[in-house]
Amino acid sequence: MKYCLVGRVSGEILTYQGYALVHDNKSELEYLFPNERIIPLPRYYGEDLTMDIRNHPDMTNVKFPLADNWGQFRR
Repeated sequence: MKYCLVGRVSGEILTYQGYALVHDNKSELEYLFPNERIIPLPRYYGEDLTMDIRNHPDMTNVKFPLADNWGQFRR
């Protein structure tokens, strides 16, 4: 199952260049984006309309899966 972020003000699924930002691990999304609303990706979004959050340009320095790479975060 894939999960997506919902905008606080718009109430819409967050997108980048027209693609819904998704990730297959809800816990990782909750860690990276605390206090943000995360929902299962609606069925009407096809694979061709999504982009995994790890492919977003601002996430290039984050190594996935997070559980195997905790050293990248400050404690």
